[in-house]
Amino acid sequence: MLTDLPNILTMSRIGAIPVLVLLVAIGGPAADFLAALVFTAAGITDYLDGKLARERLQLSDFGRMLDPIADKLLVGATLMALVGFARLPEGGIYPAIVIMLREILVSGLREFLAEVRVGLPVTKLAKWKTGLQMAALGLLLLGRDGAHVIALGWLPMAWLGGTLLWAAAALTLITGWDYWLAGLRHVTAPKVT
Repeated sequence: MLTDLPNILTMSRIGAIPVLVLLVAIGGPAADFLAALVFTAAGITDYLDGKLARERLQLSDFGRMLDPIADKLLVGATLMALVGFARLPEGGIYPAIVIMLREILVSGLREFLAEVRVGLPVTKLAKWKTGLQMAALGLLLLGRDGAHVIALGWLPMAWLGGTLLWAAAALTLITGWDYWLAGLRHVTAPKVT
């Protein structure tokens, strides 16, 4: 189970976090490029681990438990690194806060609903939110310095990443509200005795 490829990919996402944070701390063109590359590779594992688990019939409780944790750790650490090293565009702290609060809300809801044996499935809109969020964070990590490494330093990476971060935050509010209402339906439903 721990040595199944899908679970190894999920664990690699957690293992990428210290490398990513170190690269952001180092800064400069090469480190920014590598940070964006590490983040992108980690994001790809998020797609691959579930796909491979389904294809290989290697679905496990361990993988179902660890996958959303790895996602939240990666996004949370990346947002904190971007904030801590002043890498967000002006006003970027606000969508970052919205994203972090929604992640905590959904985690809490999932934990509570698991106790009452109710699942909270991922919606298609939440998948779009994740895609936008990952693209935004990758661009913000790349920044102008990292973009120079691949001859794209003329692109306004902070503006592009910041715009996508705001779009992800908007979807975050919508999906967070949907999850909140779904959770409330189960909390307020009459108890069957």
